[in-house]
Amino acid sequence: MAALKACSALVTGANRGLGLEMVKQLLEARCSKVVAGCLDPDGTHSEIQALKELAKKHPGVVTLEHLDVADPCSIKESAKKVGSLLGKNGLNLIINNAAVLPSKSMLTATVEDMIQAFNTNMLGPLFVIREYLPYLRAAAKASGKPGMSCDKAAVINISTTAASMSIVPSLQGPFPFFPYSISKASLNMLTVYTAMELKADEILCISIHPGWVRTNMGGDEASIDTRESVEGMLHVIGSLTEKQHGGFMDYTGETLPW
Repeated sequence: MAALKACSALVTGANRGLGLEMVKQLLEARCSKVVAGCLDPDGTHSEIQALKELAKKHPGVVTLEHLDVADPCSIKESAKKVGSLLGKNGLNLIINNAAVLPSKSMLTATVEDMIQAFNTNMLGPLFVIREYLPYLRAAAKASGKPGMSCDKAAVINISTTAASMSIVPSLQGPFPFFPYSISKASLNMLTVYTAMELKADEILCISIHPGWVRTNMGGDEASIDTRESVEGMLHVIGSLTEKQHGGFMDYTGETLPW
């Protein structure tokens, strides 16, 4: 794994699946501060308990933060709280991981399915970037380094090959994912706009496909587990430079078509 040097990171959707594994491996990479955004940090279900155990083992490093990415007010409130934890060095890394996948086709998706998908998968990352941007800018300024890297300041949007207009016609999925696909394509466009908007600040931004992963969302038939996916993504993330800024890659480092 390419080293993420003394980074601070925010992970959304951190209570399960890829998000929970991302928190675990960021700790293994010795990140100095990991903010784990989740819907119910005070819950009692098994997945949140695993996250709580990580926070208990790493006091002062892992912070559980209530963060509903489908609610702009929740995002704004979380950013206010997290700001006091970060200090003058700001936030190096945002991993926009939280997502929903209504299993519907173009002909069966309801208005509610589409609104839910867009609110969580595209608008959520947009408002997370906006509200946490001052902390990214602080980190970029504090680094004193030229160029772009995830050790300096970066936004990583977790996307999917189902968002690629070039790949979808030949994609064989185990279930219909029309709202997910459409909303993640919008997330990819958000990546492009974010890259343009933040270039002057030297804040890196990419979309990354984690692979087809065995999670509640990906299902049991998926080809890789969360460990392999996150190991691959962190290796890619740790080696990013301005050359990949605004790009679309997968967890192996391959560049994907839009």
